[in-house]
Amino acid sequence: MTKKQDETAARSVEEPQQAREGGLLKASGVTGSMTMVSRVLGLCRDVAIARLFGTTDGADAFFLANKIPNFMRRLFAEGAFNQAFVPVLSEYRSTRSKPEVRELINAVAASLGGFLTLLTVIVLIAAPLVAVPIAYGFTDEPAKFALFVDMLRITFPYLLLVSMTAFCGAILNSYGRFAVPAFTPALLNVSLLACAFLLAPHLAVPEMALAWGVLLAGIVQLLFQLPFLGRMGLLPIPKLTPGHEGVARIKKLMVPALFGVSVSQINLLFDTVIASLLTAGSVSWLYFSDRLMELPLGTFGIAVAIVVLPSLSRRHAEQSMTAFSETLDWALRLICLIAIPASLALILVAEPLLMTLFQNDNFTITDVVQASGSLRAYALGLLAFMAIKIFAPGFYARQDTRTPVKIGVIAMVANMVMNLAFYMAGLAHVGLALATSLAAFLNAGLLWRGLRREQVFTLQPGWLRFIAQMLFANAAMAAFIIWYAGAWQTWQDWELSARVVNLSLLVFGGIAIYVICLLVVGIRWRHIHR
Repeated sequence: MTKKQDETAARSVEEPQQAREGGLLKASGVTGSMTMVSRVLGLCRDVAIARLFGTTDGADAFFLANKIPNFMRRLFAEGAFNQAFVPVLSEYRSTRSKPEVRELINAVAASLGGFLTLLTVIVLIAAPLVAVPIAYGFTDEPAKFALFVDMLRITFPYLLLVSMTAFCGAILNSYGRFAVPAFTPALLNVSLLACAFLLAPHLAVPEMALAWGVLLAGIVQLLFQLPFLGRMGLLPIPKLTPGHEGVARIKKLMVPALFGVSVSQINLLFDTVIASLLTAGSVSWLYFSDRLMELPLGTFGIAVAIVVLPSLSRRHAEQSMTAFSETLDWALRLICLIAIPASLALILVAEPLLMTLFQNDNFTITDVVQASGSLRAYALGLLAFMAIKIFAPGFYARQDTRTPVKIGVIAMVANMVMNLAFYMAGLAHVGLALATSLAAFLNAGLLWRGLRREQVFTLQPGWLRFIAQMLFANAAMAAFIIWYAGAWQTWQDWELSARVVNLSLLVFGGIAIYVICLLVVGIRWRHIHR
């Protein structure tokens, strides 16, 4: 069989699958629903951690130790690597034979896995030295610092495992299999919950169980995805292929993207480092408020971004720039419909939400008040965080990684300057969260300007009407929330069951009013379906 015949045969096998992929909204819905399962479990995990461990030194040490591999996964997993790998894989899928696609996958597996294995070994050996700049605020407390070092050694190998998991997930996403990668993070939450309840009571330092839960989750997540790739005939078998053209291109794209796509994570890490210098509990307050903000961001914003990148990559490969621009416009409208009401809701019900989910003897009313401040500050930037998730792929799909890097540098510097300014102004952990949100708006705005300047994204007709419709629906929802929630201090007198009932009515009532108002002003399914 000739190469051309092989390509034709490969595409003929893939065409039915492409037909089954359906619209972008359907794919986003599948990804979002599976991600929702993970986020709900994640919320259960955070509730359990808050109620079992509170804001202890052990909890602070774990949150910081867990943040390191999770920060770096944005570089080597679903962040920079994904942005570089997916466009190249999509091009191979469209223009090369399936054996060539398998060769690319195997070569990337060897290159990525080999580098991360070496990095993991180095960090495990040098953990006490690596820990000093990361947890400098802990160095005056030897016991807390030693606990952080022990936790870092347990959690850091998760970077290797989750990066290979994300590599497998990128392959599945590129072939329209969105559900499995979207569900995989749920296994982390299951593992942490199991270890928190079953392992923690048997350890001298109960919080250490959380670190072991992270490591166990990495193993389970990777093993979970491999059978699905095996059925597709794309199971990665690491094979060193020096000089492989596809790997060289991915590395070239990834080097600048390593920084550009992870600016928000660098900002969050910088927040945490400064928070370690603040009052005990500051790291935990930032963690819990960030987790609540991540619920809408991770469920909807990232779901749309995951689906948009392969679609934009194919549009670019097909030279269909009109469809490219229309896809970005659709994604922006969709995240506006989600991010604005979610941001409003988090701001208006911060204390009732934190009280209902987390408050007990370990997570006091003082913790609620402190965490509510940083939650509001993070919520202000929710639209910008989501916008970055769709604007950045507009560059990466065209294999342009330099522009987002330049913009990322500007945003990161601005964030650090604001961090220091707000820290000196006495805003403490709330100032750190506020600086991150403001820097996100700067990042998103510059990305948008760059896409318009390169004439690959223009707003489609109807935006003025769309904005007016959203303003009406959001105003109605906000009025209901303010009226029904009342003063948050009254929630202190209620039992947990009463808080759960009233919070549920508040959430679902607000959603119902928002959707009804959108229908009243003329928003229909056909306006968001693509």
